[in-house]
Formats: sequence, C-alpha cells, structure tokens
Amino acid sequence: MNRKCDVIILGGGAAGLLCAMEAGKRGRRVLVLERAERIGKKILISGGGRCNFTNRHTSPENFLSANRHFAKSVLARYTPDAFIGLVEKHRIPYHEKKLGQLFCDRAASDITAMLEHECRDAGVEIRLNTKVSEVRKNEVHINDQFTVQAENASFGAPRLVVATGGLSIAKIGATSFGYDLARQFGLKIEPPRAALVPLILSEPDRKCWCDLAGVSTEVVASTRSTKQAFREKMLFTHHGLSGPAILQISSYWDGKEPICFDLAPDRNLIADLRTRGQRDQSSWKLLLREVLPRRFADRWLETYPLAGNSDRALADAEHRLHAWEVKPEGTEGYGKAEVTAGGVDTGELSAKTMESRKVPGLFFIGEVVDVTGQLGGFNFQWAWASGFCAGQAM
Repeated sequence: MNRKCDVIILGGGAAGLLCAMEAGKRGRRVLVLERAERIGKKILISGGGRCNFTNRHTSPENFLSANRHFAKSVLARYTPDAFIGLVEKHRIPYHEKKLGQLFCDRAASDITAMLEHECRDAGVEIRLNTKVSEVRKNEVHINDQFTVQAENASFGAPRLVVATGGLSIAKIGATSFGYDLARQFGLKIEPPRAALVPLILSEPDRKCWCDLAGVSTEVVASTRSTKQAFREKMLFTHHGLSGPAILQISSYWDGKEPICFDLAPDRNLIADLRTRGQRDQSSWKLLLREVLPRRFADRWLETYPLAGNSDRALADAEHRLHAWEVKPEGTEGYGKAEVTAGGVDTGELSAKTMESRKVPGLFFIGEVVDVTGQLGGFNFQWAWASGFCAGQAM
C-alpha cells in the first residue's frame, strides 16, 4: 500500500499530537505514525498518572540548551494559558499542586483523550503499531518529497515531522530513531544524556548512607559550574539519591564535579545554641534532630562527630551542614530518567517553525530537540509549544 498525504508525523506523543491537530485545523491531510499500541504513553505515566501538563510560570530560564535563547520565541507563541484554555474547553478538572504545576484531578488519560478528540475533529489519521524502517527523500518530485517505509506500507508527503522523543524510559518504547534520522539528513546532534534522573553514589558513600533509603529531607542542591540551585526534597535510595532536588540538579551535573547540599536552609544553628544557652554534644544532637530526620541526624553525627565545644568546632560543624559535598558515581540512566537532555542542535532549526534550515519540509519537535525543561510541567509545555509552531507552518 502506498499512501499520499500532506504531512507525516513520526510519533504520537505530546508534541506530535499537538502538531497534528494544528496542521489538521489548517486543512492539511495529516498522518500520525506511532510505533506503540496506544498514543501518549509518556503522558499517561507522567505525574504519577495525573500528568503535570504545564506550569503557569514557564519562562526560558526553566530550560537547558546549548543555545539558551532558542526556546524564547517558541514558548512565546504558545503559552501555558493557551494549553490551559484547551483543557478548560474540554472541561477537564485540574489543580495547581505547587509552584505553578498543574495536574489533572482525575487521570492523565483525560489529556490523551482530549488530544485524540481534537485530532479526530481536525481530520487527522492516527496509525498505531506502525514501526518505521526507513525514511527517504526524493529530490525530484517535491510533492512527494519524503517516503516513509513501514512494515507493510509506504507513505509519501512533502512535509515530515519528527516527534519521536528521546532515549528516556525505554520500557515504553524510547529509541534513538529521531537522532538517527537527524544524522541521516546531515543535522548536528548535541550528545544525548539522561536528565531529571536519580543519582548513584560511590561505593563508600552507599555503605555510609544508603541504608537510610526512604528518608527524605529538604535541601538546597547546587553545582559550582552552573550556579543553579534548587530548594526541594532529597530522598535517600538503595543506590544513592533521588527526590525533586536531585532530579533538578541532575540535569545540570557534568558527571565530574561534586554536588553541594545545604542541609539546613535558612537555619543558623550556632545562634540557636546560644539562644538556648547550651553548646555541648547532647545539645548539638538534639538540635540536629530538629533540623534533619532523626535517622539522618544520628548517622550524620556518627559520620561527622562534633570535635569539641569550641567556637571553631561548632563553626566547622555548621559549615559542613550548609556545604555538604557529594560526588556521585553516575546516574541511574535512561531507564529512570524522566527526559533526555541534548538532541538535535537548535542551530539546525528555525526558532519560528522548527523546520530544518538544511532540509526544507523536515521538522523536529519535542524532546528530540536540544531543549530540556526543569521538573514541574516545563517539558510538556515545550512539547505543546514546539508542536504548535510546526503545526502552524504546514
């Protein structure tokens, strides 16, 4: 079977579906090819099954890229309010959890159902269980510029949109296909890496801390090189560290430098001791148990015992608490990563349309592009915005 259409979109995830509905609204014959058995698998598992579908406070500063300015115009063309309007149009109940993070009240399937409904109304055809084996470019016939070969059919269109995602969460079908296509057509790639991912501690640190698995505490996590700092919860795991603070800082960690933790944000422990008129070992222990979870506080004192009651000893003890440095051994990789950093070099794409500068008619959107959001709904907003920009250019 050989099918012709106006637009072929590879990938039925967040970016691909938003792009499809926008192109369909413009009267284009749109075909979405999805290799999985259902659309939006990453949407369905996100946010604990409730989908953190956007963030009210989205700004370019919430994104990581080799070109930190690229996302500005894309994000400006399709704002969180635009997607919220779509959610409200479909009467999907939602709530703000914290820091502008919006979640479905019921289930993430509300979002996939909404996108499917919009695509259907726009005349978009979605084909599931369709694994693409090859993409070719026809230099002669511009109206059939791209040929996409699947197992039992080939499809032709003058415009091809790559919305295949990154390498994170292979168990739901993540592959390198998008990067391979970019290289096939001569586009540069920023090296992909796991982001928003738990960290693995070195063996000595695992022996010291990992039997505290399940214990969490509020910290400020930071790195020297990027000057990024995140005040969130940190969680001990059987392999290392996780929790929102760790996922956030992992995207900025270079794999070499130590990560610094303030374990007592906004606290002046020496001043607290002075106020109480006590400065002995037992007073320090009681104070640490107020600041840290009890098991963590006791382990901390075993590992870093107070070296006396002098001003210097107390100052050193407090400094260590505010500037605890840990050098991870690595990350838990793509299997546990929420997103993939790196991807198609933004210098290869138009910031207005997401179209390749080298190959007219070829578009890259969503996670496959070198734009990575922080935790909190920003990656979905990038997917919606980049999909919208490409859809409007069809």
